[in-house]
Amino acid sequence: MLSRVANHIYWLGRYLERAENYARFIDVNFNLMQDLPIDLKEQWMPLVAATGDLDLYNKFNEGFDSKNVLFFLAFDERNPNSMMSAVKSARENARIIRENLSKETWEKSNELYYMMQEGNEKKIWKKEDPRAFFEKVKNQILLLYGIADSSLARTEGWYFRQLGQFLERADKTSRILDVKYHILLPSEEEVGTPLDFLHWMALLKSVTAFNTYRRVYGNIAPASVVEFLVLDKYFPRSIYYCIKEAENCLHKISGNQGGGYKNSAEKAIGELRSKLEFADVKEIIAFGLHEYLDNLQVKINSISNQIDSNFFTIRDNFTKQTTVQE
Repeated sequence: MLSRVANHIYWLGRYLERAENYARFIDVNFNLMQDLPIDLKEQWMPLVAATGDLDLYNKFNEGFDSKNVLFFLAFDERNPNSMMSAVKSARENARIIRENLSKETWEKSNELYYMMQEGNEKKIWKKEDPRAFFEKVKNQILLLYGIADSSLARTEGWYFRQLGQFLERADKTSRILDVKYHILLPSEEEVGTPLDFLHWMALLKSVTAFNTYRRVYGNIAPASVVEFLVLDKYFPRSIYYCIKEAENCLHKISGNQGGGYKNSAEKAIGELRSKLEFADVKEIIAFGLHEYLDNLQVKINSISNQIDSNFFTIRDNFTKQTTVQE
């Protein structure tokens, strides 16, 4: 496969996953607002912090009014990581490699783009309850995943898209968990209170993990939530699961069937997967959850850079796509 084509497929996977995660975060935060005590201020700032774009938001806005946050996260094209920017970039990547995609994949990608345009024209962010729109966007992306899963051959292109999707998902799970631990809780005195329970419940729902978590652990406890979202070997949005699947994709792409590594990207992701595989949640919390997750995000970005240099970069000044959040 040409490196140019592989690059566009990889970023198609990342951008779609990014947009889907943003739609998910916004929807869950609205649901959380319905359950919070009336005297508690709406907590929109953590949602921006979860994306890593807090400084950029502050550049264009004063305060964290829900409408400003929704516009910034969903429709603001000055934000390179907004849903609109991600969907627009996903569609452009799909357009460039249209001959490598199924007809249905292109059509649904195009529909998603016009869905976002319509939402922008209707100023969805100003509506009292815009959840139906974000649910529709999320379902459209999940439909795209389903079409790909049932219609595409498991060739290099498939694995590059999966690689991008799983790296993006690992990054987003780490960010939303990090923000809950450090920002969402109003004070230490409220640890273990019903309000604390609501926040942890919202966190689990934001990654569609609530029901699965309750079947495995029963009661909600911070250490158990951390263990489930970071180290669980079977839940498809845990960081370990995503890194493991991304590593498998890299092995399929490079033809590495004998273990070990064939390139620097495989080496970096193998080291991270191994550390996660043998990690213990008590050690993570003792180390400092924020520091641990921050280190994970740095390593995920480093792996993405290694993938770029091994598979996408060519010597004639090829222009990289650089909207990975730092």
